[in-house]
Amino acid sequence: PSPRGGRPAAASPDWRGHGAALAACALTALLCTPLRPWLELSNTVMLFLLVVVGVALRYGRSPAVLAAFVGVGLFDFFFVPPRYSFAVSDVQYVLTFAVMLVVALVIGQLTAGLRFQADEAQRREHGMRRLYEMARDLSAALQPEQVAEIGSRFLTAEFRAQVTVLAADDEGHLHPLPGGKAAVDMAVAQWAFDRGEPAGRGTDTLPAGACLMLPLRAPMRSRGVLCVEPAAGEPAPGPGQRQLLQTAASLLAISLERIHYIDVAQASTLQIESERLRNSLLSAMSHDLRTPLASLQGLSETLAWTEPPLAPAQQQTVQAIQQSARRMSALVSNLLDMARLEAGAVQLRRDWLPLEELVGSALAECQALLGTRPVTVQLAEDLPLLALDATLFERVFVNLLENAAKYTPAGSAIEIRARREGAEVIVQVDDHGPGLPPGREEAVFEKFERGQRESATPGVGLGLAICRAIVQAHGGRIQGQNRRQGEQVVGARFTLRLPVGQPPTDDGSALAG
Repeated sequence: PSPRGGRPAAASPDWRGHGAALAACALTALLCTPLRPWLELSNTVMLFLLVVVGVALRYGRSPAVLAAFVGVGLFDFFFVPPRYSFAVSDVQYVLTFAVMLVVALVIGQLTAGLRFQADEAQRREHGMRRLYEMARDLSAALQPEQVAEIGSRFLTAEFRAQVTVLAADDEGHLHPLPGGKAAVDMAVAQWAFDRGEPAGRGTDTLPAGACLMLPLRAPMRSRGVLCVEPAAGEPAPGPGQRQLLQTAASLLAISLERIHYIDVAQASTLQIESERLRNSLLSAMSHDLRTPLASLQGLSETLAWTEPPLAPAQQQTVQAIQQSARRMSALVSNLLDMARLEAGAVQLRRDWLPLEELVGSALAECQALLGTRPVTVQLAEDLPLLALDATLFERVFVNLLENAAKYTPAGSAIEIRARREGAEVIVQVDDHGPGLPPGREEAVFEKFERGQRESATPGVGLGLAICRAIVQAHGGRIQGQNRRQGEQVVGARFTLRLPVGQPPTDDGSALAG
């Protein structure tokens, strides 16, 4: 029988089967010789045909063909008159010999074919049972190293080959998992991974290679490469083996993808829980801080107006206390606003408002902070009314102006522009400072992210995060980028895109709904 795994039988003759065929035919002739007076020739023919069937079942096609020819010869020599001679006294015996030979050959071929099919079915059943055991073990694997160990154990036992599993990272670079024993050419493996095609031994790509490289293709994307190095002297995997290898590679890929998404789900769950806990903590701390801050502000104002007036040095101290208290109060308000926005506790109270009204209010509130910085406002005349929450959206402009005042030199200009483009109103706030950190244009909108991590500039990194949350709650978008003149950065630009909606046709006091 052929080796397991669907490998074809060796090309050298099966001398044991041929010897057994000769011995069986000789034994049949020897046993039937004393029974010639009682056995008809037709019964003797049946016995020789039975020998052909037995040889075919046990040893296959070639010994069965030999048994058919030898059986016909022995039948002619020992049982057909004149005996002990190959001469034929009656022409009808020639037809008997021909029919006997044809029947023997057909029976031998059919029997050998059935035996081969039975062996193939047994091999396939063995392979499927091993694949089931492999799939069962893979279903319990929780680490890529366990997947590699299970796959290596299965393939080594099934194909007598050395195996290495290469896993891909998020950038698409391959790295071997522990336990691999195959000698891997990483360049060929990377080629197979990048193109999603087999490479190496037995394929059209580098067929002289020592290993067969099979990409581990999962439903979402390729997860790595399976490297199989047959033992020395073993032929390249045949079609049956390749099919079994492809199935095993698919199981390994699905297991690696399952583990990847388990890790993603765990990380997402942990992040969600961390955000929820942090927001709860910030909200609780902010509420607890507001009362003592209000008391501190009230007491400092009382000290400033006491009679008789305080000495100049004491007045400076009181003013410093007031400024610090106001700054702390603003930070606490930012924390509370961020917590409410992320919890979805803020209900938008939209009104149809002109954009210049909100910009003017924000400039008035930031007048002291802006100081000597010139602010240029250019709003297109065809701007429509926008459905906005006045209090929240004024906060957006205030935070953007405060951000520009913090990170730009004193006296540098700030420009605010707005225009309509189709179904959106585009608002741009430009400054003339150092710009945004390269590669962190999106990161500055994250909570507690600052343009400069270590800086004397006051703030905790919530202003832009609040801006994005408010703009998104209104159905808009906000993004930051650097303004350039050639290769030089000349400032930062924050762009807001707000949906126009359907303004009312009356006096503009209707709610947006």
